Amino acid sequence: MEKEKIIELKNVSKVFPNGVIANRNISFDIEKGEVHAIVGENGAGKSTLMNTIFGLYTPSSGEILLRGRPMKISTPSDAISQGIGMVHQHFMLIQSFTVLQNIILGAEVGNKAKINYKKARKEVMALSESFGLRIDPDTLVMDISVAMQQRVEILKVLWRKAEIIIFDEPTAVLTPQEIDEFCDMVLRLKKQGKTIIFISHKLAEVMKVSDRITIIRRGEVITTKNVDEVDEKKLAVLMVGHQITLGGGEKKVIESSEKILEVEGLAYAENGVNKLNGVSFTLSPGEIVGVAGVDGNGQDELVDIICGKKKPDSGKVEFMGRDITKNTIGEIRDMGLATVFEDRHKDGLVLSFPLKDNLILGYQARDKYLKYKVFRNEKAISEDAEILKERFDVRCSSMEVPAGTLSGGNQQKLVIARETNFSPKMLMTVQPTRGLDMGAIEYVHNKLVEHRNEGNGVLMFSLELDEILQVSDRILVIFDGKIVADLPNKNVTKREIGNYMLGVTKKEDHDSEEN
Repeated sequence: MEKEKIIELKNVSKVFPNGVIANRNISFDIEKGEVHAIVGENGAGKSTLMNTIFGLYTPSSGEILLRGRPMKISTPSDAISQGIGMVHQHFMLIQSFTVLQNIILGAEVGNKAKINYKKARKEVMALSESFGLRIDPDTLVMDISVAMQQRVEILKVLWRKAEIIIFDEPTAVLTPQEIDEFCDMVLRLKKQGKTIIFISHKLAEVMKVSDRITIIRRGEVITTKNVDEVDEKKLAVLMVGHQITLGGGEKKVIESSEKILEVEGLAYAENGVNKLNGVSFTLSPGEIVGVAGVDGNGQDELVDIICGKKKPDSGKVEFMGRDITKNTIGEIRDMGLATVFEDRHKDGLVLSFPLKDNLILGYQARDKYLKYKVFRNEKAISEDAEILKERFDVRCSSMEVPAGTLSGGNQQKLVIARETNFSPKMLMTVQPTRGLDMGAIEYVHNKLVEHRNEGNGVLMFSLELDEILQVSDRILVIFDGKIVADLPNKNVTKREIGNYMLGVTKKEDHDSEEN
């Protein structure tokens, strides 16, 4: 028996005013009650397509049918009124409002004169219980975790009686444990009759929750497959057009007695809470040291102290034999310690600036980019921008377009291009592949290993254990503000690292086993 097609796309194209073709003649259908994944590289056109279904964009050509009829949706309000809801990658919540206020905003219980919060709270709690989405309705959104904010977004959609729910890169900002919870949540929504459209490039969770998968590459549909017809490797090849190899490739043997970085006895407290407790380790030339740990165990503070954002209460940091503990972030960068921060929007880019200007951020005072030490050398800036665009495969129509118009993968390439442009002796990266597709991850890994093979040091903080194991020469595990393990990456298992991360195995236990 043929299933009901709840959405049908017929030759849908979207061309933006600047000439960029985001979607080209896209045709496929979504069946009622299924989890349908849309996968592809960063910039493949997935989000544009979903924004078109949700009424944020109007298709340039083609037709979309909703429940068998031509879809008449020109705004998100139209989509919501017809049972379509969307949970965006970047949440649209008011931080100073409570969870309850955010959920009912624009669809309040009561009348214009007075909102019936008592009734709303009762109904929202009943809704949250029925879908297993536990919340505290009276907590301010600014005080809850990212995963909990996502629940609020889902409840906003369910409150408006959505039967079709679009998730745009829903796991990009979640920890591994939160991703498992999210997948369970999706399957519960499906069980209760909802149709789920799931945009992602994380193939493990796509395989876990999907019924069917549509692959999009450079704005075009490659194929639609039942989940039992493919595996992660086949999906990766369909997404990027070639075999993917993670880990960065061959590593050269580089012997050196010198240390690029020496961290000794770092301690740091904030608001009376100890964040770092006597952290010590080293980084040598030609070495990638991966730092693993559950989020919130001191990684952020350690990064900020090494790069000069924060000063420790005690201990010191030496870079190339010089004590940099009291230096500023700019001075440390000029010495040759470059940092790729976790949040590229907040700490890596100015999204409204052209790409060429983002490529000199933090380095704009260098002689190369100045005329008479005062005026911008536009020729040098533009020439460098074009060279880096080609070398790092930054896909864009021009180096004059704003950084905010690029996909996440191309934004990350832009940041790495800038931070490695002056051949730093050390590159510190924080979640370097978070939110990236398999092709972009492969690219980033290759660049990290390339930098290492040139005799430089790489300090990589990652929540992805697979990445830590694929790329690192040596692995540090941080737990409760302490380095609890320092292991050469030889025959180390995810389970072993996981036990250290959770504090189950202590460093002294490991040492006693070896003796």
